[in-house]
Amino acid sequence: MPRWGMAIDLDLCSGCQACVVACKQENNVPLSTAEDLERGRGISWMQVLSTVEGEWPDVRARHMPLPCLHCEEPPCTKVCPVDATHLDSEGFVQQNSARCIGTRYCAQNCPYGVRFFNWRSPEFPGTLAQALNPDVALRPRGVIEKCTLCAHRVKHAQERAHMEGRTELRDGEVTTACAQVCPGQAITFGDLDDAKSAVARLASSPRAFRLLEELGTKPKVFHLSDTRIGDRK
Repeated sequence: MPRWGMAIDLDLCSGCQACVVACKQENNVPLSTAEDLERGRGISWMQVLSTVEGEWPDVRARHMPLPCLHCEEPPCTKVCPVDATHLDSEGFVQQNSARCIGTRYCAQNCPYGVRFFNWRSPEFPGTLAQALNPDVALRPRGVIEKCTLCAHRVKHAQERAHMEGRTELRDGEVTTACAQVCPGQAITFGDLDDAKSAVARLASSPRAFRLLEELGTKPKVFHLSDTRIGDRK
């Protein structure tokens, strides 16, 4: 059984936010209005956290893409009263919108701030409604939304492999929308339990680290420190 994860090389991230746009398009993430953002109610499954350090002319920017980290010990699953979120056998922290009753306990218990409550019914004005992904369900108002690591893509790839008589996917056969569009190839997706996979090699790099590792959540999304500006640990 695979254990899906991701590695994000901060050396290669330029902060272009192509991953953010691709994630929204792939997963039917509803638009956030200016009012939503002002009230802290914006929704973006993939975020790029950016900071600027130093003084002119010695100024440097840091960029850190941040999806749901799909923890091995997810604190969000322990507080949901209706089991709407759970860790499945392939390492995905699933979010079942049909079961969610909107308590927001999971969002409060997530130390990474990567869960979003859908305050409004999703809106896709104009031609955006024609570009919705039929492989991803629309979430109703009043539920929690989060990154799925494009689990629907993995399922389709597994179905194709099964029709071809294969029991396992090849490394690189499936990837996430954010990794697919990254111009710097900063994002790598794959099976962490496959020692020969690209993501496993990156996750075992001396530069690899897990955010807030001291909490014991054991994220399956690894970041690789930016060598241009020193160690981020």
